[in-house]
Formats: sequence, structure tokens, C-alpha cells
Amino acid sequence: MDAEERSFDKSAQEMITRMAEAGQENAWDRLAAQMPQCGFGKQGICCRICMMGPCRITKKAPLGVCGANADTIVARNFLRAIAAGVSAHSDHGRTVAEVFLATARGEAGDYQLKDTVKLHKLAVELGVETKNRSANEIAEDVGKIALAEFGRPEGTQLMVKRAPKPRQEIWEKLGITPRAVDREVTESLHRTHMGVDQDYKNILMHASRVALADGWGGSMLATELQDVLFGTPYPGRGEINMGVLKEDEVNIIVHGHEPILSEMIVAASQDGDLLAEAEKVGAKGINVAGTCCTANELLMRHGIPIAGNFLNQELVVATGAIELMAVDVQCIMQGLANIAGCYHTKLITTTDKARMQGVEHISMDEKTALSTAKELVKMAIDNYKNRGQVHIPKDKKPAVGGFSFESINYMLGGRFRASFRPLNDNI
Repeated sequence: MDAEERSFDKSAQEMITRMAEAGQENAWDRLAAQMPQCGFGKQGICCRICMMGPCRITKKAPLGVCGANADTIVARNFLRAIAAGVSAHSDHGRTVAEVFLATARGEAGDYQLKDTVKLHKLAVELGVETKNRSANEIAEDVGKIALAEFGRPEGTQLMVKRAPKPRQEIWEKLGITPRAVDREVTESLHRTHMGVDQDYKNILMHASRVALADGWGGSMLATELQDVLFGTPYPGRGEINMGVLKEDEVNIIVHGHEPILSEMIVAASQDGDLLAEAEKVGAKGINVAGTCCTANELLMRHGIPIAGNFLNQELVVATGAIELMAVDVQCIMQGLANIAGCYHTKLITTTDKARMQGVEHISMDEKTALSTAKELVKMAIDNYKNRGQVHIPKDKKPAVGGFSFESINYMLGGRFRASFRPLNDNI
């Protein structure tokens, strides 16, 4: 398979070809090596849930050892996959809630509450008293409520009331109004264990419920709290693709999902002393870019460029221009360790829940976040002199990001008449 068949993006094609010429492996090569992929796995008809297996469904053996049929096995595997995704997505929200609460209490001095207007709106929605109270006092109560949502012992999630009333009624009728994220994930694993839920329709109904627990729980809370902490996004210009990398600057890539790390690295990269250090090693500046989801967080709040998406992460390193890549959680390929080893790039993991074999780990703690970020930036600067040959694709495209709920609402009606009515009328 040639580069054009692997990606339609010109920069990706260029780097895929270059890696092939250098004998370096990437995700497309590993996919090709897996072909043909396991047919049982692709159909979801392989069960490894209990120790009597593994069992696979065939014409000769249409039932597992316990008697589970294909419908049950496929539904169980599907629910478990959703539960794992919900766990990851919502745990991101939990981390944000913990940092939010620490910030409100003055225990995370490097972070601050940047959007107090949104804080007050959120507080009113959650029933928190705001009159004659400081932003930090209000935020502490909001943070406690948000953190409690992940493991609330009874009732359904607070954010569900944001959904249109007819939609809430449908969920209630079907019995899938989401409860605490932790409860729904735990129940997903319980239901799919051997000898528990064996009605595929019932299993899939809970799949809807656990998915809603993320959408209206962890994910939505993360969005709201991040906006208060880092500022609500408004449309701004940026650039996308590998052409955003700079041959004459120190290049730092942030990769993952949690802006807790990336926000501090952006701040550290603008530190006067560190910029002076970069000049001493012959660099004209410090260039921070993102890959994957963290990249979008930085684009919409700071205009920080996006170097690539999930599939581009190895290609970005293969440019030879990356001094340091700092990663947190989710979407980080283990293959990064291999390709980073082919270049001078320092790959650093930053969270204890996502380490990588053979990769240096520097733990990011909210109490010392900025100093840790400065340490990472200094490592990148010191590594600049170790660069070898650099090959940066020239292609980059302009982009506009930051279309938050608040910004769209404002665009359609202004400060005093903000409304989605013009949009809905045209729909």
C-alpha cells in the first residue's frame, strides 16, 4: 500500500514515504502486518470473560461453554468497550474537578479561575449560593458538587436536566436516565460477567445508559470546569499541519487529553528566562504545538497550532524537529517510544495512570504544575543541540477554532438577546 492510499493528507504522505525509506515503522505498517485481522474479533464473537474460555462462535460450535450465544457475546463485548471509553473520558473530567477544587481552595496556586462569569452561571444552575461570596468560595462548593457527581450514591445526574424535556421523558420511560458514572461503569462490568445479563437487548439498553453517563456527566462537567479554569473559548485563528513546526526554534509537542498539563507548558514556554535560555543555544524561540485532542484545547484558547491528529503522532516525531513530546492520557501510541528512539526527541509521560515502558516519567502535580512545566521546557531547550537532520513538510492550513456554546449564543443575539432562535428558525 503506497502513501497515497494510507492518507489523503500531503504532509502525512510525505512523512510516510520518508519513514519507509528510512526503514522506520508506523501505525499503517503495523496494521498491514496484522492482515488478515482476526475474523472472530472483528465480528465480536470471541468471548474471554470467564476462565472456561476463550470461546468463539462458529457453525460447529454456536454456543460458548456457558451456553452464551453470538448475540449475548457481541452485546457484552460492545458494552464493555463503551464502559472502557466512558471510564477514560469521565476520568478526565474527574481530574479536572480535582484540580478545580484544589484551585478554589488555594492549593494549586499556578491555576486560576479565569471565567468567573461562567462560574456564577454554573453555580446558580447547581444551586450554590453566590451572594456576598468570593469566587473561590463559590468555586469550592461547585467543585465539591462536581466531584460528588462521579460517585453519587443515589439519584440521577444533575446535568441531565439540561436535556430537552421530551428527551428526558424518553430516557425515563426506557429506564436509562444516567446515574453516577462510577455506578454505571461498575454495573456494566457486573452485567457482562459470566452468568449475569444474558438478554442482548437488555445489555444494549444499559450500553445507552452508560454512554449517557459520560455525555451528561463526566464529559459535560469537564467542559464546564475547564472553561472556568482556563477561559471559555471564543473564535480565533490558528494553523494546522506539520508545517507549523519551526526549523529554527525549540519545538515542543503536547499530546493527550487533559489541558491541566498543556496549559502550564504554554505558560512556561512564554517565560522570559526560558526564552533567553533558548536564544543561548541558538534557537530563535520556543514553539509549542499539539497533536490530537489536547491540540484542540490549545487552539481554541490560545491559537496554539495543531501539528497533527491521532494518526500523525509518529509522523510528527519523524520530522526530527521535535525536542520534547509531553504526553498525559489517552490516544498515546506505544509506538512513539520506538520512533522517538530513532531521533533526539525526549518522550516524557506525566501521569501515574499512563506510563510507558522504557520512557522517562515526570509526574505532573497540580501543586507544582508550573515548575514541572518549566522543567520540561528546559529539557527541550537543552536537547536542541542534539538535533540531527530535520525534514518538515511545508504544508499548513489556516483554521478558526473556539466555537463554544457561549460564543455561538452571543453571535446569534448579542450580550442581551443571546439566543439560538435564529439558528433554529433556519433549521
